[in-house]
Amino acid sequence: MGTIRRWLNGWRSVPKTKSSDHLQQPISGVLELNLVTIQTVFTYAPDLVTRQFQLRTGDRALLVYLEGLIDKSAINNNILNPLIYEIETVNDIWNSSLTIAKTEILTLWSDVESSIFQGKSILFIDGQTRSLALHTQGWPQRSIKEPQIESTLKGAHQGFVETSGQNIALIRRYLPNRELKIKEYSIGSRGNTKVSVMYLEDIVQPDFVKEMEDRLLQIHVDAILNTGELAEFIEDHPISLFPQLMMTERPDSAAAHILQGRIAIVVDHSPSVIIAPVTFSAFFQSVDDYSNRWIIASFLRLLRYIALITTMSLTAIYIAIVSFHYEVLPLDLLVSIGESRARVPFPPIIEALLMEISLEMLREAGLRLPGPIGQTIGVVGGIVIGQAAVQAGIVSNIMVIIVAITAISSFIIPDFDMSSSLRLLRFPMMLMAALFGMVGIVIGLMIIGAHLISMESFGLSYGSPIAPIRLSDWKDVWIRVPMWKMKKRPLSADPTQLIRQGANREGEDQP
Repeated sequence: MGTIRRWLNGWRSVPKTKSSDHLQQPISGVLELNLVTIQTVFTYAPDLVTRQFQLRTGDRALLVYLEGLIDKSAINNNILNPLIYEIETVNDIWNSSLTIAKTEILTLWSDVESSIFQGKSILFIDGQTRSLALHTQGWPQRSIKEPQIESTLKGAHQGFVETSGQNIALIRRYLPNRELKIKEYSIGSRGNTKVSVMYLEDIVQPDFVKEMEDRLLQIHVDAILNTGELAEFIEDHPISLFPQLMMTERPDSAAAHILQGRIAIVVDHSPSVIIAPVTFSAFFQSVDDYSNRWIIASFLRLLRYIALITTMSLTAIYIAIVSFHYEVLPLDLLVSIGESRARVPFPPIIEALLMEISLEMLREAGLRLPGPIGQTIGVVGGIVIGQAAVQAGIVSNIMVIIVAITAISSFIIPDFDMSSSLRLLRFPMMLMAALFGMVGIVIGLMIIGAHLISMESFGLSYGSPIAPIRLSDWKDVWIRVPMWKMKKRPLSADPTQLIRQGANREGEDQP
């Protein structure tokens, strides 16, 4: 005890060092010194619990954990009870005789700190220069519910949550296969977020896994709080309006992409999973396409591509026709539009901008307000503002109809990120139509098309299978053919194993 007092007095007399200095030191064999180090490293941490007790062997022990990140019943029943009443020798502890699922032996304070922040409990024993990390995580988490953005009528009603372990388990339920591999990475110097990369080893292209690993290891940031932040660090074209990584809340959707040869990235603390690499056409596929009969699914798929053109260019086409090409309209329709615009003092571009910006403001207000109030604002606000604007002569009736159609078209597109990008593209298309008419619209569409063709996602063409043309993949692009016809995985995912099914109907040849 004299040595300990001299050490403590010396520690108090010297200038206080940073807590990071202690992290580079090994664990001491003196329990009191370990307790002092714990209190030095974790200052102003009222939720830190340090429990000292005596083992059945007579040795003194110290258990350290953060109260809000552990399962208290696991601490009491699976750790304290065996240590106090059951353990015969100290060696039994290091041999993992505790009734806990997983343990780790730690010798450095840096490992102790990271383990405590991960929700583990750390056991120190007097006279031992090592500690035992016990997996007792039990932080607050919500139950598995139906995804709010990617809702479905016939598909599964389970969605990802904010815990990566549960999200990985949800995917494993769909793919109980030994080829499903998981690589874990830790990103962030302060947040230390766990990122898990999932793929089927016998299907995925190894270059994709290597490229993903390189990009993740190049990230140096304080913390990654959600999948959107991570996507900005690893995507190929961060300035482009189009999303190059797909976010999904559905485990069945993630499993389907993994089966095609893609990679799923599970980010802890986030209720969505990143899919890479992806193509432009993948954003127009929905889970319901594979739950409905193929004829219905094909009709809905074509409807989405019509909505794509409508969302981007319908308002621009109206501006071009009214400003430059009114002679292409039938006389009766031209007279109707003229009567509707008779009291409007603004040119078509100003009229369209007023309505489009008002619509976006109403949409954003509906999202930010509580559910029932948001729906009321969206419906009532749109009707009231539109009708009042027409009666005041600010906009025409036909413009209200055009804007409403473009809004409905954007809702048809199943992916929220792609829908938001297309809505934003309306504004430059409207400007091109106001300046150059239909020629401007054609130029704008050509620029967008050239941009899509030139883009890549992890080395794969973003425009595939449309550009470059891969006719075999068109079975699941413009339409969806029957499932028994899609014998091969899409070439756009560049899988190493191309065949995914054999002959499933009588008289059908093997692929």
